[in-house]
Amino acid sequence: MGGVGWPPPLLPLLLSLLSPWWGAAVAAVGAGGAGGICPPRCVCASNILSCSQAALSSVPAPLPRFAAVLDLSHNNVTRLRADWAPGRLAHLHALLLAHNGLSFVSTEAFAHVPHLRHLDLSSNRLRALEENLFSDLAELEVLLLYNNEIAAVDRTAFENLARLRKLYLGQNRIARFPLELLRDGTRLPQLALLDLSANRLRSLPVGDLQALPAWFRDRLYLHGNPLACDCPLFQLVARGRRRRLSAVVDFQEELRCFLPSSSSSSSSSSSSSSSTAVGILALAGRQPLNCSEAREAVLEGHLGDTVTLGCDTRLRGVRSRHWVTPGGERVLEEGGNGSAALLANGSLQLRGLRPEDAGTYACWVGGPLLNETLYVELLVHNFTLHGPHDTLNTAYTTLVGCILSVVLVLIYLYLTPCRCCCCRGGPEKPPPPRDDSINSSVLSATPNHAVLGVPGEPPRSRSASATGPGQNGRFKGGGTPQVPPRHGPKGQRKVSDPDSVSSVFSDTPIVV
Repeated sequence: MGGVGWPPPLLPLLLSLLSPWWGAAVAAVGAGGAGGICPPRCVCASNILSCSQAALSSVPAPLPRFAAVLDLSHNNVTRLRADWAPGRLAHLHALLLAHNGLSFVSTEAFAHVPHLRHLDLSSNRLRALEENLFSDLAELEVLLLYNNEIAAVDRTAFENLARLRKLYLGQNRIARFPLELLRDGTRLPQLALLDLSANRLRSLPVGDLQALPAWFRDRLYLHGNPLACDCPLFQLVARGRRRRLSAVVDFQEELRCFLPSSSSSSSSSSSSSSSTAVGILALAGRQPLNCSEAREAVLEGHLGDTVTLGCDTRLRGVRSRHWVTPGGERVLEEGGNGSAALLANGSLQLRGLRPEDAGTYACWVGGPLLNETLYVELLVHNFTLHGPHDTLNTAYTTLVGCILSVVLVLIYLYLTPCRCCCCRGGPEKPPPPRDDSINSSVLSATPNHAVLGVPGEPPRSRSASATGPGQNGRFKGGGTPQVPPRHGPKGQRKVSDPDSVSSVFSDTPIVV
């Protein structure tokens, strides 16, 4: 029996000698997967590589190709070159590089990680976002760039980021951000959160921001900027508070601005004294601006017009939506009936406005978790504006007629030429000859109108109006009026006695 037990068995001896290497191999395989090796000073757990706070000055190598999350935060990686990854990391979807003092990022640094969805470059020393810096990240959804030294943002830096949902740029030195990226919704169509707080923005395109949908303004953070106070800015913030937007309600105390007299003389918000900064919502009625509250969702229309009432909800993923008219009628289905129609985007279209269409309309929105009700007030003016035939209301026609009548009367009374004024100061001129004059001899009863004239010139008689008007349009009788003497043969003429004028039916012969 003793000869069988000696020498000692070979297999147990070999296992005891190879146990240290065997344990390390098993650990590496378990941590890195098939064929994977965990980098030194990193902790590997399945497809997650945590190299945080490892005093690294460069990206460790080699990196497993199946890595999905790579955490390099709190190190000393100051430059991210194009060759930081040894090869294509097709499975990497999260890269964390916060707190590294990073000051340079190559425009080709992300060519090897095309499926990256989460990129954290916060708390570094980046000073500018260069052209097409993130254009290789077509699947990026979250980009963290807060707490850097960024002062310049190229408008093409976010090119090809069609899936970007959240962009954090707070606590930088940005004086101008290309907000035109948000204007039409085609450059960043999925963006739902934009943080521009604690920067150096002095003015905002209020009109463009107010045109953005409420669900985006709900996550548009602008607090902590040295904005110049004006009434459009106040109305923008006041509307946000009325709509209970998170960006306004949650940071109401930090939404401050500088009055024109103070902000123009200060170079930055840090150099402005705290006494010059005022709350934006405190500008209502405050001198020198004296801003007034803006009414929310008030539309005006005229008889016969077609208007569209928008349902600007702050909820995303709306499941149901319907309108309630001032008369209590519910418009549920797209297309509607009668003069009210529900459009595909949730707006309500009213055709052929009538006076009874005026009132407050309610839009009820049902979201995944919450519901919201919006109210839109419609004012209908009782006249048409630019109708098909440009017709006016009867009241306006009457008013115009009265005004024209008064103007014509005034013209007749004060602008008609006066013969007395014209004749005053000079000799009276005889009226022009007329063949059918009322003063002709046909109406004369007696031939006592001796007229001295010039041969060849037809005889002329003096108008009866020269004797002066009498009462009730009758001529005064009883004497012959004095006629100013005239010089020359043409001026010598006799005037007949007005009492000698008799009826045309008199028996006295008519002198021709």
